[in-house]
Amino acid sequence: MEARRRLFGTDGVRGVANTGPMTAETMVKLGRAAAHVFRERRGGRHRIVIGKDTRLSGYMLENALASGICSMGVDILLVGPLPTPGIAFITSSMRADAGVVISASHNPYQDNGIKFFDRDGFKLPDEVEDLIESHTANGAIEHVRPTADAVGKAFRVDDAVGRYVVFLKSTYPAHLSLEGVEVVVDCANGAAYRVAPAVFEELGARVHAIGVSPDGTNINEGCGSLHPERISDEVRRTGAHLGIALDGDADRVIVVDERGDEVDGDHIMAICARALKRNGRLGGDTVVATVMSNLGLERSLAEAGIRLDRTQVGDRYVVERMRSAGLNFGGEQSGHLVFLDHATTGDGVLAALQLLAVMVESGKPLSELARVMSAVPQVLVNVRVRERRPLADLPRTAGAIAEVERALGDDGRVLVRYSGTEPKIRVMVEGDDPDRIRALAERVCDAVRSEIGEEGQG
Repeated sequence: MEARRRLFGTDGVRGVANTGPMTAETMVKLGRAAAHVFRERRGGRHRIVIGKDTRLSGYMLENALASGICSMGVDILLVGPLPTPGIAFITSSMRADAGVVISASHNPYQDNGIKFFDRDGFKLPDEVEDLIESHTANGAIEHVRPTADAVGKAFRVDDAVGRYVVFLKSTYPAHLSLEGVEVVVDCANGAAYRVAPAVFEELGARVHAIGVSPDGTNINEGCGSLHPERISDEVRRTGAHLGIALDGDADRVIVVDERGDEVDGDHIMAICARALKRNGRLGGDTVVATVMSNLGLERSLAEAGIRLDRTQVGDRYVVERMRSAGLNFGGEQSGHLVFLDHATTGDGVLAALQLLAVMVESGKPLSELARVMSAVPQVLVNVRVRERRPLADLPRTAGAIAEVERALGDDGRVLVRYSGTEPKIRVMVEGDDPDRIRALAERVCDAVRSEIGEEGQG
């Protein structure tokens, strides 16, 4: 697992483009390794889909990855800029062996990343990523060199956007229309800049599209789900019924109501879960979310007779729990929302369509629907640490956590976890009294600092 952490993180490979690991040289090796792993899983001619967002470095990484894959005798299907969930859909619908997404999601344009989907459109399990990483690093497949007509070919899928638009529209209830609905859509100058406006317009909505002029360097820059204030201003200016803000690869969404107030992923889950339950379509009367979802979501769902099942942070873990337990709806506070009856991964446009369906069918504005959940005050404090020791091996920290848990009882939560990308511990405390939870969070932070805090921290 130590070797795996050098390349694959919790959601693929990521880094600054043209520096390790996001170099052309590594991409050739990664392409060869992935092609070998997927080719070994079944016979016949093999195909891998490659898609990307709108970053300048996507051209460089796409060509290097394609070269590596073709050198192993595997064909590639190039779809160009397309949302991450769109690539998952194309992979499955075209019966490809796998799909590759070149994107760093919500990161700035100088970063880039690689994510893999299996042939069924789901993200790869850890053990397959480990195998790909092993082949990337150990040189064991250097001798595999197909020649002549065994070398892979490249094909461009010119109608990928159209295929995905048709799919998205099919997830919106056939008996409903968006006629008379006005929406602002911010595509973050990212992968959904063509897809999202087309979907809402073709379903009848009047669309004000922003963030639809990518130039390779402006993805996520002052726009999209990282900057909901922009779409909030546009909703107030235009008088739209809803604002929809996507991130760079459009696998998550943040919305604002008709007043310009933000509605996060927890509120969307509360609204949609109740609608699914009313219609008898909420599997197990259960929603899957992560430990970061607000206590207010848990309380709101409980009032409706719905159970909340929590996983560790990461949409892949939400999906894994849903699949293993036979559940069909879940997501993250950040706006990764998974409607498993329709899609295999988080899809921002699809999630917005499901929310719009609830609005249209109920005849209620989003501000009224969002009142089904009241967020509990939450404090999040980061503490830089010099080492990562198990919390159980930190007696003062473990003791402070236990004290805070006793103090909160059933009226709050404390969550302490290491950051997946930085030398930090994140301390989150929820409760009804903002001043009290801040003091409780600092009690835990003081214990962390005393045991493993960086030198010079107060």
